[in-house]
Amino acid sequence: MRVAVLGGCGGIGRSLVAALLAQGDNVAVLDLAVSLERHPPADGVVAIAVDGSDAASVAAAFAALEARWGALDGFVNLAGFMMGMKPLKDVTAEIFDTTIEGNLRTTFLACGAAMPLLEKGEEPSLVNVSSGLAQFIRPHYGPYAAAKAGMIALTKTLALEHAPKVRCNLVAPGAVDTAFLRGGTGRSDEDGQTTIDVAAYSAMMPLKRIAVPEDIVGPIRFLLGPGSRYMTGQSLWVNGGAYMP
Repeated sequence: MRVAVLGGCGGIGRSLVAALLAQGDNVAVLDLAVSLERHPPADGVVAIAVDGSDAASVAAAFAALEARWGALDGFVNLAGFMMGMKPLKDVTAEIFDTTIEGNLRTTFLACGAAMPLLEKGEEPSLVNVSSGLAQFIRPHYGPYAAAKAGMIALTKTLALEHAPKVRCNLVAPGAVDTAFLRGGTGRSDEDGQTTIDVAAYSAMMPLKRIAVPEDIVGPIRFLLGPGSRYMTGQSLWVNGGAYMP
């Protein structure tokens, strides 16, 4: 398979790339330049710097992929971050806009740019990674939850509009113990304080622990592969039993 991973330098992304390489796939990592500098992909991985919220940058990144491979068999969108955790009444328009751009606009742009390459691929599959907060609403996550809920709607729309050629599905994790909880890869001090109390969070989970990247990689690989060939427009909720829709 020829698989592009947007946000491949993050915690989940690095684990996913390693798993894809181990099964013999050709992998391209698209991420912020600073993220690629801090976490260079393994030898043999195509590395392309991109700002996912910038239309010209996204178009250039996928043009480079098309020039190199001609087509994609899989695309995984892991890009996203959250900021300004506070009640909606205290959220500024700047924080709201930045959160929507970095999550929902990025999904719109990246999926739109990836789709022509996927349509030329072999049994192509698109996988967006959203969040359990898209439906399991909690206080102080308003802009992020709204963006991730929008991702579900976009994924379902893509699934209908591009069937039967391209399957489009989504993984919605709960909290995962990565740099994301410290502000995001390339956007923060990855060794900083987490946004949640990991011990308290783990104690509340039916499975009694927080997720690690490998817990999310498995469902993504399932949706990329032939085992999910009769699935499209679906969301997999991966949260240790915290939310059961």
